[in-house]
Amino acid sequence: MTNYFPENFLWGGATAANQVEGGWNKGGKGLSVSDVYTFDPTLPQRNWTDQWHMMTHAQVEEAQNTNSKKLYPKRYGVDFYHRYKEDIALFAEMGFKTYRMSIAWTRIFPKGDELEPNEEGLNFYDRVFDECLKYGIEPLVSLSHYEMPLYLVTEYGGWANRKVIDFYVNFAKTVLERYKSKVKYWIPFNEINCVKHHPYVSVGIIEENHPNIEQAKYQGAHHQFVASALTTKLCHEIIPKAKVGCMISYQLLVPYSCNPDDVQKTVENQRTSLFFTDVLSRGTYPFYAQRMFEEKGVHLKIEDGDLELIHENTVDFISFSYYMSSAISAHPENLEGAEGNLITGGIKNPYLESSKWGWQIDPKGLRIALNQLYDRYQKPLFVAENGLGAEDIIEDGKIHDSYRIEYLEKHLKQINEALHDGVDVFGYTAWGCIDIISASTNQISKRYGFIYVDVDDLGNGTYNRVKKDSFEWYQHIIKTNGENLTS
Repeated sequence: MTNYFPENFLWGGATAANQVEGGWNKGGKGLSVSDVYTFDPTLPQRNWTDQWHMMTHAQVEEAQNTNSKKLYPKRYGVDFYHRYKEDIALFAEMGFKTYRMSIAWTRIFPKGDELEPNEEGLNFYDRVFDECLKYGIEPLVSLSHYEMPLYLVTEYGGWANRKVIDFYVNFAKTVLERYKSKVKYWIPFNEINCVKHHPYVSVGIIEENHPNIEQAKYQGAHHQFVASALTTKLCHEIIPKAKVGCMISYQLLVPYSCNPDDVQKTVENQRTSLFFTDVLSRGTYPFYAQRMFEEKGVHLKIEDGDLELIHENTVDFISFSYYMSSAISAHPENLEGAEGNLITGGIKNPYLESSKWGWQIDPKGLRIALNQLYDRYQKPLFVAENGLGAEDIIEDGKIHDSYRIEYLEKHLKQINEALHDGVDVFGYTAWGCIDIISASTNQISKRYGFIYVDVDDLGNGTYNRVKKDSFEWYQHIIKTNGENLTS
């Protein structure tokens, strides 16, 4: 089958401000929820990921102590804050058509509840967008990518508090008006469905504050649905030709066996992700939500006008991250778990290989995911994240990352298959196009990029940039619009 990608397909790469920028105390920036995450190489990996799922008061309080001796890697990122011109020039050299990035809320409103924005922060993103546009790179911007102000957590209780809607909309309106001539693609919330698994970084909820954490999670989610609808409405008014999308983490789930219990459990688990796109794309709470809420003991506080607002302001496209699939069993007690599958856990699939971090690699699952989402919503799709976290070794100044090329090429081949299936896919941004701090483990040695950054997990190094073999490979893929995929 010949390779086919649309003529105006948006090839590019993706990062998040909290993982790439650094400059945590520069330009008037405030602390974000991600600035609290620590890294300690003497502890097992499970400890690094545990804090991703649950944050405590003690950890938050210590992070606000300027005398803390702990390492907070996301405060330093890979110094994009100072090196953005160099990095964007490298993206342009690869041929990027788009760069998916996020705006750090705390650069614009350091505490989150201010009435007036921080001009230094606004100026920084003016310069970043101008640099992108200089090379013909279309910015695709996430407004909230695990970067809400920490102050809104400690003083307001996060998104469980309805007041945060107004703070967020003030932020969104500010940046929409500021960058209306520079940005045409917007995503209000990154991986909005991940509130299920890590409520602290997703909605600013510290679990020990809530006797019914499920109530807090889904109340926070409802407030984000309202905020997303308000932002979509504002965007369409301020930038009439702009497109607004939702974004979820889509880990394809498959039954471990043909046991009907496994099949039913898989359907139930998959719905916990599709619930979010059902609301944001279809504009209504799905029929199955009633039972789901009853079983979780959730009773949403919905104000007059909320449901109408959500119904009238659905998203224009659906974007998602895809890294792996996961096998689901209703009776997992005697089965081997897939420990690396951070979103859902799940059972290890014997037909799939795994990365060093235990993420099961399933390229064909991406084609299935694209078809599932398009069958369900009939809206344009954007693959906003996809990549392989791996340890890269420098040999004579070079990084031969054939394993990354193989991973990405197999996934791109499956996007090609989905396009032939008739799925409307309009773009693809490889995750961590330059090495960044890992979201879940807070280390940089779990590398994703086409560009190597010379720094280790403890922050030691020159921060110099080095092109990997995958850099030239991706450059060729973009130049030929995917015509020469071989795997």
